[in-house]
Amino acid sequence: QVQLVESGGGLVQPGGSLRLSCAASGRIVSINDMGWYRQAPGKQRELVARITSGGSTNYADSAKGRFTISRDNANNRVDLQMNSLKPEDTAVYFCNAQMRPRGGFLRGYWGQGTQVTVSS
Repeated sequence: QVQLVESGGGLVQPGGSLRLSCAASGRIVSINDMGWYRQAPGKQRELVARITSGGSTNYADSAKGRFTISRDNANNRVDLQMNSLKPEDTAVYFCNAQMRPRGGFLRGYWGQGTQVTVSS
């Protein structure tokens, strides 16, 4: 069994910063892409940023210039540094990873989500 566990959400004022972390654990053979998505109330889940195992990144337009995704392959971890936060960034943030567990097939896994609230 493999799982993703997120941490680092919370309440922050507009213009502030937060750092989200996601750690993959279990009987993992390999991890391909990792990323962060978010879902605001009444809206669909959307991509925030993704990173390949080689370090290539892509960002949603709303995240460019403010958010930075990074990855620690040795520790199966992906982080999202969020700066200059805006109220419209308020959402539940989900970690996603394409993982192959021992004895299993490559597929996508989701974390449980962490709430980010940007408000004064």
